[in-house]
Amino acid sequence: MVEIERHDYDVVVIGAGGAGLRAAIETRSQGLRTAVVCKSLFGKAHTVMAEGGIAASMGNVNSRDNWQVHFRDTMRGGKFLNNWRMAELHAKEAPDRVWELETYGALFDRTEDGRISQRNFGGHEYPRLAHVGDRTGLELIRTLQQKIVSLQQEDKAEFGDYEARLKVFQECTVTELLKESGRIAGAFGYWRESGRFVQFRAPAVVLATGGIGKSFKVTSNSWEYTGDGHALALRAGASLINMEFVQFHPTGMVWPPSVKGILVTESVRGDGGVLRNSEGSRFMFDYIPEVFKDNYADSEEEADRWYGDPDSNRRPPELLPRDEVARAINSEVKEGRGSEHGGVFLDVSSRLSAEEITRRLPSMHHQFKELADVDITAEPMEVGPTCHYVMGGVEVEPDTAQSRVPGLFAAGEVAGGMHGSNRLGGNSLSDLLVFGRRAGLGATKYLEGLESRPAVRESEVDDAAQRAQIPFEPGDGAENPYGLHSELQQVMNDLVGIIRKGEEMQTALEKLRELKRRAKNLAVEGNRQFNPGWHLALDLSNMLLVSECVAAAAVLRTESRGGHTRDDHPGMDPRWRGVVLSCSLFDGGVEVTEQRQPPMRDDLLSLFKVEELRKYFPEDELP
Repeated sequence: MVEIERHDYDVVVIGAGGAGLRAAIETRSQGLRTAVVCKSLFGKAHTVMAEGGIAASMGNVNSRDNWQVHFRDTMRGGKFLNNWRMAELHAKEAPDRVWELETYGALFDRTEDGRISQRNFGGHEYPRLAHVGDRTGLELIRTLQQKIVSLQQEDKAEFGDYEARLKVFQECTVTELLKESGRIAGAFGYWRESGRFVQFRAPAVVLATGGIGKSFKVTSNSWEYTGDGHALALRAGASLINMEFVQFHPTGMVWPPSVKGILVTESVRGDGGVLRNSEGSRFMFDYIPEVFKDNYADSEEEADRWYGDPDSNRRPPELLPRDEVARAINSEVKEGRGSEHGGVFLDVSSRLSAEEITRRLPSMHHQFKELADVDITAEPMEVGPTCHYVMGGVEVEPDTAQSRVPGLFAAGEVAGGMHGSNRLGGNSLSDLLVFGRRAGLGATKYLEGLESRPAVRESEVDDAAQRAQIPFEPGDGAENPYGLHSELQQVMNDLVGIIRKGEEMQTALEKLRELKRRAKNLAVEGNRQFNPGWHLALDLSNMLLVSECVAAAAVLRTESRGGHTRDDHPGMDPRWRGVVLSCSLFDGGVEVTEQRQPPMRDDLLSLFKVEELRKYFPEDELP
């Protein structure tokens, strides 16, 4: 029998990014004993890489902004496949979550009259992103981390125990969720340094594990983003929705190769940066979709005038939603008008002075100077699309963030529905805060209704430990996890990337299933003590499962919408109006089914013109 360390809590939060920490703050504030389990070091979650800001309709820069406009922008950005209730809650509650952060100690940039400053971002009608230079995610994590520490200090003063009701377990990976009679009963994992196994006994689990980007070759995502939460939820019996929608951020670094994919914040364009091709043309004017014609400038003169008149609603086309900008860049490169290294040029030096650039965009200035020997105060950046965010995730109930598995909750990027087919920049950070809090409240209410705590049989815990050790006992035809991971990334990049074709994705599915078969023979050497090869072998099972969901859903959706672009089905198809795809596990494989979105309330429908709604809704759902 393998030795297993055990801990008892009311709630286990898996992930210590913005969503996980906000959920933990909420459950601890409700009096619940809470464990936060994070894969990396506390304070190093991928949220720190978010640069542009937190979208919230506070109206500090333009008083005409309000939650209804934010809701409308979010629905338009997601091409109306958003869960409208999630989008409504998000738009209504985001300002309170930002002001709350300020009470925790966050230091936002200010307007001249002392209010929290807000900047422009793609897809947002008004300046809406509360920011801290271009390091907003770092400030968000720093603030929530300090709040966690302050709550632990309160516990020390009250109980004489620094971690009485809230403890962080860092460098710990969860490999399985444990259940009893269909209900969550805890989680099983291991310490990354020692390889020792650990069981967390708890009747509620909040998934806050982020995204899936490490399944792709070119990505802005950190090493942690291996789809752990998505896969854990699937195996526990939850469903995933909208997995075909993967956002390729339009501007990642393209040179040198060692930094390809590293994010170039949308703040550069929000603060006046323009995109040009190798011929010097500001090409985005050629890619404004018909539905956005009224809101975006169609000439350089009009676009330049907008910077001096932010009350104008004719924004520069560089501020179109991310999916539109990414496809435009991809088209320019494909047609031979790209930069030397396969991207386009992003220039902010012609708009802002060197002093303003270093003040507003300090991280970008440092990043390009140190990594690419480019001074963005004097020369343009080379940028191109990079896998950035998955709109799909665990299907949850909007108000409580609970999945269809009793006791299992999800918030942040691992949860699906909020962003529809395409996320607007800045909505991710407010999403973390709004639904992190709601997941914490949902878990609290769930526990209040429990008559007894579920308990897992000892044999199931032993089985979880045995499954985790399989890579140390390979059979014939041993496979190297690093080689298999590289093959997976190449398949997803080449066949399920920014532009897709049905035939190629069918090939991808065949390759993915073959990789899944080979992954049963993954082999690692040595023992469990700090063994990166073993870590990757376990992560690969998650990446392969989630990649199959992405490809399987993408094959079925025979249209182009948001983050899903089909070369063989280039337009939106009326048949797919209001239809989302749901992935679940069935008989050992991924099953994809169609389901219709719940009808939107009339008061929310009235925020849009009927002509616009006709493009996205079935006739029987129109007012």
